[in-house]
Amino acid sequence: MPSRTSDADLYTRAQRLASVAVRYADRADAERVLSPAVTEGIVDAGFARLFVPTRWGGDAGSAADLLGALDVLSQGCTSTAWCASVIAGAGRMGAFLPEEGQRELWAAGADTPVVGALMPRGSATAVTGGWRVTGEWDFTSAVGFSAWALVCARLPQAGGGQVPWFFALPRRDYQVADTWSSFGMRGTASDTLLADNVFVPAHRGFARQDMIEGRCVGSDARCHTAPLRLLSGLLFGAPALGAARAALRVRTADTGGPQDGADRRLCLSLARAVIAVDAAGLLLARAARVADAPRATELELARTPADCAYAVEQLVDVVEDLMRSVGSATQLAGHPLQRIWRDVHSLSGHVALDFDPVGDAYGALLADPVDGLCSP
Repeated sequence: MPSRTSDADLYTRAQRLASVAVRYADRADAERVLSPAVTEGIVDAGFARLFVPTRWGGDAGSAADLLGALDVLSQGCTSTAWCASVIAGAGRMGAFLPEEGQRELWAAGADTPVVGALMPRGSATAVTGGWRVTGEWDFTSAVGFSAWALVCARLPQAGGGQVPWFFALPRRDYQVADTWSSFGMRGTASDTLLADNVFVPAHRGFARQDMIEGRCVGSDARCHTAPLRLLSGLLFGAPALGAARAALRVRTADTGGPQDGADRRLCLSLARAVIAVDAAGLLLARAARVADAPRATELELARTPADCAYAVEQLVDVVEDLMRSVGSATQLAGHPLQRIWRDVHSLSGHVALDFDPVGDAYGALLADPVDGLCSP
């Protein structure tokens, strides 16, 4: 395992991993799982430790660190970047466990790969000393090479009703069902995690609302105190940025390189595509700066998820246009642009990247005569 990484180390290691991941990208797409050389590379690059608190040997890194590393990594393989991002995000979630739970989670070191099953698709029953947890969590990316999982389940309340809690499970306490058969992001192996009446001690659980609001335990690092809405769009949207850059590279290579008298329509379309990708990158970079700042305004809290969702929409449109511009050649199996096209369309379906709800919330603030666009 690597020693504690600096900002430059993470980016450099992500570049190196991208050169490996691109060689295995077609195989990952065909076999629906990343190669061990790639999964080991995700951990070795420092993604698992990126958001782990420093007292456990982690980096307590920044959103800007993550965005830069995912940008370069996804130029090699979108599925690899996605898995790297969810591993980093789940590492952040561990900071909301009680102190004893954190100590157990990272007993083997900050490079422990943790995954998150985010939707409350399980049930928890209080028992002496903790809970019994049962459930099935599909779409659990990277679960196949995880050492721990944080699963969300509904916990009954004494006064009635249920609230979602997260529970930390070691690898011995859950199984993986091979259920991932998507048209895109196939290498993420986002299979189903299964837990059957597993005992979870009290120090390995926390309320989901604490993570949403940034009420962590024992850390004042911004990556732990930032509300989730400042980070989720970046975690799930950033891989689309490098994927679009890779699509541009493939499309440019198909032109045969610089030529005198190149088709004017092609030149214009490439110029528009590059500008659109750069603009999306600027939106994501602004979102990262807001996430890393000591505090965020109400407007920034609403704008950041909208920025990320809109940026991904634009990136999908760019790849779509590039795909159409090549013609029927991209329909052939194994064409790299086809894989990227499938990946970004699949990626954009994540609930965190749905523009309508976050756009509504942002637009409502913009329309406010006191705080919005018309305010002094």
